[in-house]
Amino acid sequence: MPAPHRVVIVAFPGVELLDVTGPAEVFSVASRVTDGERPRYTVEIASTDGGAVATSSGVRLLADLRLDEVAGRVDTLLVSGAVIHPEEGGTRAVVDPVVTDWLRTAVPRAGRTGSVCAGAHLLAAAGLLNGRSATTHWLTSAQLAAEHPEISVDPDSIFVRSGSVWTCAGITSGMDMALAMIAEDHGHALALATARVMVMYVKRSGGQSQFSVPLSVQEPACDRIGELRQWITEHPEADLSAEALAQRVSLSPRHFSRVFAQRTGTTPAAYVESARLEAARRLLEEGDAGLPQIATASGLGSLQTLHRVFQRHLKTTPAEYRRRFR
Repeated sequence: MPAPHRVVIVAFPGVELLDVTGPAEVFSVASRVTDGERPRYTVEIASTDGGAVATSSGVRLLADLRLDEVAGRVDTLLVSGAVIHPEEGGTRAVVDPVVTDWLRTAVPRAGRTGSVCAGAHLLAAAGLLNGRSATTHWLTSAQLAAEHPEISVDPDSIFVRSGSVWTCAGITSGMDMALAMIAEDHGHALALATARVMVMYVKRSGGQSQFSVPLSVQEPACDRIGELRQWITEHPEADLSAEALAQRVSLSPRHFSRVFAQRTGTTPAAYVESARLEAARRLLEEGDAGLPQIATASGLGSLQTLHRVFQRHLKTTPAEYRRRFR
């Protein structure tokens, strides 16, 4: 039987539980569904001191070994993340100095390195993301960009691969990244089989959005504007002009535009375009409809508008997007 693929996941006090257990479970399930001709995965948790590690949820993990006990070949090294929520300044990523120092010598020895959620901040602090593209949880992406201008930070993608270094977004996206790593190692069929056992979607490829348009605006959906936003998402092909939307909520167009901007932080026109772009992306990912039909169904209207919106927001064409994320 082939030698197993060794996965080491770094944990430290305050780490997000799913940053560790999510990818670990994906690799474990892949080992159970693969045949005997392909190497299975072994997963080890390493921490600064070994023993129990308190996570942010209060659940304790039991590490398999200390960082200084990680010897020999590591095929995949994953760095989990942690955040704090100070009263002022918003969510901040935690950078453990002991882990950061260890990474500087450990990463060059690993075949493949990845970070989960705010773990990207530790790789950045160790200088391992310099000159690379990277992502992290959208709550800390501004912090990563401000503290490390030498990194091209993508605040929206589920995960980003730059050479042998992978970074991913918040928490559950570590499972998407692990599935992509399995597909790289053994092909899409094993990744799909793993996803089926775990009742997961295997569609969320790197480059897809971290959150949908409605979730990108942190506003309760219990008022007229919130309900309208949901209606826009469900009816992208409808008349979504400011006048028509204002009529739906019984406001004058001028007052509606002002209230909408106050509640959402964006204009009605910009929100509608984003919602229609999301609808077009979903149609490209999930169906076989032609581009003219997608332009109509998403509310973008014409093929020219469809191309223009994709170029402006995603810097790609609809056809290329379909080839990448179908």
